[in-house]
Amino acid sequence: MKKNGTECLGDLIGVDVGGTFTDLIKLDQNTGKVRLAKVASTIENQAFGVMQSIGEADTNLKNVALVVHGTTTTTNAVLERKLSRTGLITTAGFRDVLELGRRTRPQPYGMKGHFLPIIPRDLRLEVGERMDYAGRILIPLNESSVREAGKKLLDQGVESVVIHFLHAYANPEHELRAAEILAEFWPNEYITTGHSLLSESREFERGVTAAVNAAVQPILKRYINKLDSELEAEGYAGELLVMNGNGGTVSAKRVVREAAKTVMSGPASGVIAAAYTGTAARRPNLITYDMGGTSTDVALIRGGEPSVSNEIELEYAMPIHVPMVDVRTIGAGGGSIAKVNDAGLLEVGPHSAGAEPGPICYGRGGNEPTISDANFLLGRLDVTKLKSVSQEVDIEHIRSIFQEKLGDPLNIDAETAAAAVLQVAITRMAGATRMVSVSLGEDPRDFSLFAFGGAGPMHATALARELGIPEVIVPARPGITNALGCVVADMKHDFVRTVNSPLNNVDMDEIIGILKAQSKEGTELIQKEPVSVEEIKVVHSFDMQFVGQTHILSVFLPTYDLNHEVVQSAFDEAYYGRFRVRLPEIRAQIVNVKTTVMGRRTGICLDGLIDASGRVESLEMAQNGARPVWFNGDWQNTKIFNREALPLSAKIKGPAILEQMDTMVLIEPGDEAISDKNGNILISLEGLS
Repeated sequence: MKKNGTECLGDLIGVDVGGTFTDLIKLDQNTGKVRLAKVASTIENQAFGVMQSIGEADTNLKNVALVVHGTTTTTNAVLERKLSRTGLITTAGFRDVLELGRRTRPQPYGMKGHFLPIIPRDLRLEVGERMDYAGRILIPLNESSVREAGKKLLDQGVESVVIHFLHAYANPEHELRAAEILAEFWPNEYITTGHSLLSESREFERGVTAAVNAAVQPILKRYINKLDSELEAEGYAGELLVMNGNGGTVSAKRVVREAAKTVMSGPASGVIAAAYTGTAARRPNLITYDMGGTSTDVALIRGGEPSVSNEIELEYAMPIHVPMVDVRTIGAGGGSIAKVNDAGLLEVGPHSAGAEPGPICYGRGGNEPTISDANFLLGRLDVTKLKSVSQEVDIEHIRSIFQEKLGDPLNIDAETAAAAVLQVAITRMAGATRMVSVSLGEDPRDFSLFAFGGAGPMHATALARELGIPEVIVPARPGITNALGCVVADMKHDFVRTVNSPLNNVDMDEIIGILKAQSKEGTELIQKEPVSVEEIKVVHSFDMQFVGQTHILSVFLPTYDLNHEVVQSAFDEAYYGRFRVRLPEIRAQIVNVKTTVMGRRTGICLDGLIDASGRVESLEMAQNGARPVWFNGDWQNTKIFNREALPLSAKIKGPAILEQMDTMVLIEPGDEAISDKNGNILISLEGLS
């Protein structure tokens, strides 16, 4: 469908803010011409980096039709605990639900660990009210105590407030009335009701999600307002869309209301770009591998659709139970520091040299060996091609540090120590990859590895070989893949409603009514957005489990023609697909009823990501020389190619390195790489294809 029968004309901009760089892609929708920009992120105010990237891309904002933005504002605020002062009003006797949590520990062994709830105890106040599990009122709402609690929180300097009552998912009447009372005197819009953000059971998870939402609302609002004003001052008159963690976009005008949904939007945008690129390359089943400067993110894509979870835990005791692309993160990036621990074992990460001072080879004063330094020492990395390098560092200086801090304690030479650093990092990354594949019943050998990020294509073939994955795909622009995700992401709204009843006891007509109501609400929200979409797609699913179980399983149902037998059969198949066992003697239970409504935006052509005019006629013309590179314990002469100059018919036998503006692609000895029509590099691993 198209809004008002018109097309969205002009330039399309996707801009993603990372911890080190802000990346931008600008697409001229009339000519297909692409402009790219990569600038240092401005942590103090991300809007400045966004505007700098727009300037570097030589953009006249008066000619831009749409800006789509992925931001780490809320993610960073939560992880760094730089949050707004937030208060909680809850059911009498339940002020400590955010702190008691579940019977888990920060560390798997020993009685150690530290946990600090988002809202301190003195800002968690109780009021008289009580619902039972079915939504029946046991104790009426004490309205005067709500007013008293709200005014007390204001006196204590609270900016944002959460209303979180027991069993409000079953009956939100008390939460809604309490919000009305607070709105009479609360000085801003930052009033979060737990049920409106997450209408499902489990008081701890719902409460933490609401607390995160409230604590980041003012921060996100100030940032969006600043960016809006900066864009408007430069002549932009279009809509600003913001990426959510579910891989969809939402209007900046609506994003603050459900601010918690923007957490993890950066990693999600990369996965969305991978799904789009993989589908175009006829590779719908992918394991995505995004390695940056400080961390590595991995995710699973089946049939062109990213795996989505409602049970993401950002850190210990920090569950954010809104739908998010299921991305697993480990502290292994180019800047991850290697050391020999007290037990005499080599460790890599999670501590990082960051952007300042960064790895030793960046020339900014770093003196700890990192993954990037190991690549430099082994001839795999040419630091003169990196934007982040301030000045060149003598390789002998790096070799001496590796020898002193790693080689001598391990009784090996510096090069062997550097190779060991890379192998340890690969082993850690393989473990995270198995968590999104093997742990979900999927065999990594049935997927292609989609490698992006600044460091991903340098380690992708080693990781694939560790997992038995036969093919690696490197997109045309690995370092700006997240920005591309912003450009291709659809509009998206998610809804959930708790039923929590054995399947045999469920009124199926009532369930169908819930699904239709959720579908209607999502469709109306998308139709209100001033953005053109090609079609609206609705996907329904149930969270189900066997009666008595704790963990849930998503069961997708593509029709409204439902009855108990259809749902039971769908659950049986989903359970068998995951665990390879059938348990017909145990009753099934529906926990949550979920709906996702997507507005499909107009697709873009990927073949313009690398300017065709820069391509040459032969491999020899694209070669930039050769240098020794360390592989399997020895130096091998390795050809160096300009990735952007490669002919589309290119076939390259490893060892080889492809250099480009945003990354370097490593092709190991024996592996073979070819280019497809969109400029992706497809690497077949020797002995695995």
